[in-house]
Parts: sequence; structure tokens; C-alpha cells
Amino acid sequence: MSNQTVSELKVLTTKSATNYGFEVTNFKMFTHLNPLSIQVNIRHKNPEKKVTIDDCSILSQNIDEAIQGSSILDQPFNLEISSEGIGDFLTEEKDFLIFKGFPIEVTYQDLKKIEQQTNGLLLKRTKNELQINQKGKTQRIPVEDVIKVRLTTPSG
Repeated sequence: MSNQTVSELKVLTTKSATNYGFEVTNFKMFTHLNPLSIQVNIRHKNPEKKVTIDDCSILSQNIDEAIQGSSILDQPFNLEISSEGIGDFLTEEKDFLIFKGFPIEVTYQDLKKIEQQTNGLLLKRTKNELQINQKGKTQRIPVEDVIKVRLTTPSG
């Protein structure tokens, strides 16, 4: 399968997801499978909303119809729509309690208001600061400077 076909399918999938209020966070095609498999991970554009099974079902139907209605793919395929799962951003207080000790990536702004990223193990988030362990030292980042916190793998 050509790279152009994969690119066109990704664009079509992303456009369909966007029309329904979602972002595509990952797109994979497994052309060695019979039928070929298309896996799409999504999240709501609104970070306050969680992806539901109904969201996946509705979006699956719409993306399937878009692919079938296009001339991009002329062979059978399986389409799998799911939420992005682990690797999600930590946003709620319970997230910071549940994932204490887990590796995270923090995007924040420094004193000069320049966006920075750092990695470490989540210690805790208080009302005023996010604390992470970096090789045995505690780094404290003011909560108002934190842009996003994401779970990562130990290697980053």
C-alpha cells in the first residue's frame, strides 16, 4: 500500500473526527493483516470530556461510511476506534493521587514565560505546586505555570 493512500486515509479520518468534536491522537494501519486493520485513537477537543463507548461507536460508523464513500481504499478493512488510554493527561485531583510515583512529563512556563518540558516521578500536587522527583531531588513547579502533565513510560 502506498504512503499516499495511508496519508489520504489519515486526512479523511482526522477530518471526520474533527467534524464530530474529536482529535486524532494516533493513527495506525496494519497492512500485513487480512483484512487490513485501521486503528484510530481519539480524544475530545474539550479536555473536560472523556471519550465514551458511544462516542467510539458513532465515530466508527461515520469514519467507516467516509472511507467506503471515498475511492481511497478498495479492499476490506477492520476499523477500530478507541480513546487514547494510558498516556492521558493528568487533570483531576484523583489522577494525581492515583498516579503518585509514576513517570510523568510536565510542560510548563518558566519565569520568562518560555515553554519548557521536564520529566520525573510524580510526588504530589498541592494547591500551589506540582512536585516531581528528578533523580532523588524534588523539583517544585508553581501550579499556575503548569500547562499540562502527561503520563509517560519510564524511558520517556
